[in-house]
This record gives sequence, C-alpha cells and structure tokens, in this order.
Amino acid sequence: MVEMDETDETVKSVKSVKTAKMADWARRSVALSTLLVPLACGDDIPSGQDGSTTAGSTSTGGTTSVADDTGTSDSGSGSSDDGSPLDPEDLEWPLLECDSLVPEYCAFPFPSNVYTAPDAAAITGRQVHLPIAPFVTTPDAEPWSFSDGFSSSAAIMAYMPGATVEGLAGHDDIDASLAESSPTVLLDAETGERIPHFAELDFSSNDPDRRALLIRPVERLPAARRYIVALRGVVDGSGAALPASPAFAALRDGTALPDDPSVDARRELYGDIFYRLNQAGVARSELQLAWDFHTASDENTTGWLLHMRDEAFAALGPDGSPPYTIDLADPDWNEDFLYRIEGTFEVPMYLDSPSVVVGRLMRGDDGMPVASGTLDVPFWMIVPNTAEMAPAGIVQHGHGLLGRGSQATGGHFREFASTYNYAIFGIDWIGMAEEDYLAIAATISTTGSTGLAVMTDRMHQGALNQLLAMRMVWAGLAEDPMLAGLVDPDQRYWYGISQGGILGGVYMATTTEVERGVLDVLGQPYNLLLTRSVDFDPFFDLMRVAYPDPLDVAQVLASLQMLWDRVEPAGYSHRIVDDPLPNTPRHQVLMTAAIGDHQVTTLGAHHMARSAGVPHLDTGIREIWGLPTVADPHPGSALVEYDFGLPADPACNRPQSACGDPHGKLRRLDSARMQIDHFLQSGEITNFCAGGVCSYPELSECAPGETTPAVCE
Repeated sequence: MVEMDETDETVKSVKSVKTAKMADWARRSVALSTLLVPLACGDDIPSGQDGSTTAGSTSTGGTTSVADDTGTSDSGSGSSDDGSPLDPEDLEWPLLECDSLVPEYCAFPFPSNVYTAPDAAAITGRQVHLPIAPFVTTPDAEPWSFSDGFSSSAAIMAYMPGATVEGLAGHDDIDASLAESSPTVLLDAETGERIPHFAELDFSSNDPDRRALLIRPVERLPAARRYIVALRGVVDGSGAALPASPAFAALRDGTALPDDPSVDARRELYGDIFYRLNQAGVARSELQLAWDFHTASDENTTGWLLHMRDEAFAALGPDGSPPYTIDLADPDWNEDFLYRIEGTFEVPMYLDSPSVVVGRLMRGDDGMPVASGTLDVPFWMIVPNTAEMAPAGIVQHGHGLLGRGSQATGGHFREFASTYNYAIFGIDWIGMAEEDYLAIAATISTTGSTGLAVMTDRMHQGALNQLLAMRMVWAGLAEDPMLAGLVDPDQRYWYGISQGGILGGVYMATTTEVERGVLDVLGQPYNLLLTRSVDFDPFFDLMRVAYPDPLDVAQVLASLQMLWDRVEPAGYSHRIVDDPLPNTPRHQVLMTAAIGDHQVTTLGAHHMARSAGVPHLDTGIREIWGLPTVADPHPGSALVEYDFGLPADPACNRPQSACGDPHGKLRRLDSARMQIDHFLQSGEITNFCAGGVCSYPELSECAPGETTPAVCE
C-alpha cells in the first residue's frame, strides 16, 4: 500500500532497516508486533476465568441482579422448546472474563455481549469491558472501554476444532450465506433479516489445528444494532458434524451444568436467541453454537473526530486560513513546474504530546477531545507551468502506507499535474506516516495496549490536519502574492492512493470543503485487508514471535478493528454519499480498483462500495455481488475495476502474489487518468478504456503457468 515512484529504492531500504529493528524488539521483549493489541487469550486460562461470571452477578438493562448459589438469575430461566422473545429492555448478559461456549480458547466467540456491561448514558445501553487478565502484557482495557459496542466490520469469530469449509459460503458465493440451509447464519435481531456474509478458516496461519472460523459481513453492519450469530452443520474432514461444547449443549438442550454458573445465568437470554433463530427458520436442535453482540453507535465511533473538526473550523471562521509559513519556493525544480513549495502550517493540537511514542488525545469531562497548544504541520506542493495559462485546480494527495506527504511530488503526480493543470499538495497523515513506523512498534512493546492507542489517537490528529490543510491552501496559499491568480480556490479535490484511498474514505465523509474525491486502490476494513496483503507478511512474522497461538493473532486483529473504526473508512464510508454526518454535505467519490491487487484486495473495495451505497460502473469485465451495474457515463459516485490478467485471488485469506502486482499500474494508465480528470471537473464517471473494456493482460507480467489460482491447504 505504498506509493512507489522514483523513491522506490529509498523506501525499500528504509523498510528493510525498519523490519530488522522491529524483529530485534520482538526477540528481546517478546513484545507486540506493529499494529497489534495485547488482548490475546491462549489455552491457559488464568484463575477465575473458567467461564464464571464476574463477582457473581449478571448485568441487566442498567441494573445488577445477584445470582443465587446455582448461578441462576432471579428473573427465571425462561426456557422453552423454541424459546421466547424478550423486550430489549429486559435482555441481560453475564459479564465474563472468558466464555465457556468455546472452552478451547478464551474470549471466543467474539464479539459477544458477555464482554459488555450496562451503561445508561450510552446510545446502545452498553459499554465494552474486554477481559483484562488474559492480556499478555500490561493489563489495560482502557482504549476499548470508550466503546458502546463492537466493530461493524471486523470478522465475527469462533473456534471449532477440526472444522472445514465444506458447505460454507465463500466470498465467490455470497448468495449461499442467505440460503435456508447455510451452516452460518448472521441475523439482525430486530428485523429477523439474514445478513449476507462469507465464511472462511483463518489461513494466515500454517497451523491447521488452530484456525479461527471467520464470518465476514460483506458490508458494514448498521450501527447500534443487536445481531445473532448461529452455526450448524459445520463438519470435519470426514463430513461428520462437529459437536457442541458442553456449555452450549446445556443451553440448547435445557440440561444442567453445575460447574458453570454462566449457563444458568444465560437461560432467559438464550430463550430469546433461540426464539429469534427459530423465527428465521433455524431450528434450535440443529445448533452447534450461537451468541449475540451489539455494534457501536455512529455517534460513539465518529464523535471525537467530528468534535475536533467543528471546534477547529469554528475558531477559523468561514474563510479564515490557519497560519502558514513558506520555507522554500524552488522555481528551478523541474522544467514543467513553476514552483516546488515546502512549508508548515499551524493547527490546534489535541494530543497531550506531539511525540510519536506517547501522544494521546486529551479529553474533557464530557469525554470529548480538548485542544491545548498548537502543532506545526509540514506541507509539500507543486504548481505546474500550465497555471500561467489558467488557474490550476487544487488536488490534495493522500499518501501510501506509512508514507509521507512529499510523495505528492512523485513521478505520477507530476505527470498528472502538468497534463491536466492541477496544483497538487500533500501532508503526512500522522499516526500512519513514515515517522510512526518504528515508534508504533517501540511504544507498544513497552506500554501494552495504551501504546496502541497512541497510533489511533494520532490518526485522529492526522485526519484533522488533513481537513485543515485544504483550508490553508485555498484560503491562504491561493491568496498569497506568490500564487495569486495561479491557483483556483474554488476547485478543490481529494486524490488518495492506497492508504490515501483507504483513509480518504474518512476524509471524504468528514470534509466540509471538498465535494469530489478519488479513492484509488482502496478498501476496508483493515481487519479484512491485512491478512490478504503482501505488505503485512513481515508483520505476521513478528506477530508469531509475540503470539505463537494463531488464535491469538485473530483475536488481536479483531480487537484492533474496534479502535481503527474511529479513524478508518469502516466507521465513515456509509456517510460519504448519502445520510451525511452532522454539519457535513454530501460528496461524490470515484473508487478505482485493480483486480488481483497484491496489497489491497478488491474484496475490500467491494466492501467499501457496498457500505457507501455506490454502484459499479460497467468496464466489460465482471459483475460484483450486491452492487448494481451502471452504464457509462454515470453522474455521481461509482466503483470502477480494471483487470490486468492475473489469476483469481486465493479462496482463503492469503495475499495474491502471482504475476506482477497491479497495485501501482492502474493510476498510470491514460484511460484511468482521463477518467479521474473528467470526474473531478464534471462529477461524471466515464469509461475511457478502448471498446469500453478495461482489461490490460499485456501488463500482467505472468510467467508461464502462473495464471493458475493459488490453492489453500
């Protein structure tokens, strides 16, 4: 997910040094890998985590009911042949440290409402309480305790020893997940609607005996809703159905399990779960496992960033520019450009420190971020010679994975700027910029989960910096005596590639000043993207040092998604085009994807497009499940796919690695560049490929026989 122009070798060299240092940290401290959270629950369950309730109580709709000696709630068992429905206000869950429904692995199934407690102030009525004792480093569940529910986009996970994917709906057969006979069922508890998804075993591990079963919704789940998950007919290698765990069998069959008080504490709850499943055609007697969870509210997920944005812009007024300084204006940098400009601008700092190691968001009594002091943010800008003939449009560049804003001056962007008359600028997206690479690993290694929150807190500041950067350019630089008349302040666009296409989803959902944006080789959520990206391979090597159990790795990534949702498009993309966020206009986005991408799987692009509610522009290649196909030209937003002749992606969660990586090829096509310029200028998406077919097999770089799809085994 890195933009590679003439800086390829420099980036590769820097990455090799970084990887070596990170490996050394992992060996010395058996610490967390880059981009990890320390919430892994291994086979050894600490004392007091055998599935029992915390402090002998069950949580119940804002109150606490004391359990008797058998663990049965005073509200009664509520069991029947098919169960019985409960009013949402009467639902209760025990607060557990580990869930005995999956005795082989603490904290599975996940996400689950048994890791929440009542919170009358929360929109969902719940507050996340992830277990502390299973942490492998400094116990600290604080980053998750701000959440009023679980991620709307992370994988839903269970573990069934010996499970196979026989009969499960794959990502190439999503309709099968909605069939009456589907072994995996994801149900909206309120409407009874089945949710489309695909299921897979976690093949990011080479240990066939410790593979999580992953259920992946194919678009973002609606916020602040309760969901029920059910498994039935999951079979082993011989085709035999796997048995239910003793705890779940006791719930399903109404039998006693005296050594596990969490069973009796959940009987009434499971009466509701079984009833709702039965109403959806899922028989109680068939079940191998079932549970429920709530998704976080939009207000909880987006509230911090929106508060920061609104406060910072209110201080500037409708046309005010952040203070800026031009440190360099080089007129001789390139024969096609008037200037290459470097400088800084000033933004309010919501972090308690600018340090990449310890900086956290400061919060007031209301829980919202509080500014204290200012931060100087570097920027880079190029202005083409064509601006002397007509004022250049302003394009804000979003850089690649752990990159820099200076990538706006790279080869592709120089060509685009000079060909189509755009002044292009960029800044670092701190939290996911080059300077954060080593610091994230070092911080997490020494401070546990709080260190992880440094990254996601800094990403909030990084997103605010991006929003303010556009204001600085159109209201400040465009009026500067050096650039006055050369830059058109009314033409304002976003163009992000890779990580900039991903995080560009946050930008386009929250910007109040840019109507149109290009999200190139994009995707969401990170929980889906990482295991399918070659960029993450070295990180997995480090993770396996810190977390030898593959189930720990799956748990780490799912827990991390809860924090990422606040700063990645999974928490925002559904508000880009329609139903915009408060005080925010609607936007138009051109999403472009390369089939066979080694770094950002097109499954992520499909997830983002479905979540955003945009159609698929016909490029003569294929249909995409759940996306209506529209013809050229199309006014508004759409996803556009380009093909480069690669084999089908692996059926499991491993990266495509065959042939040449098309990740950076798409944006260098004349047809793609023409499409981008036309969209930015007109808001219309047009197919400029020859004959309307966007297929370029001559660029595949496939060796003989390399077009055979990879086998997962």
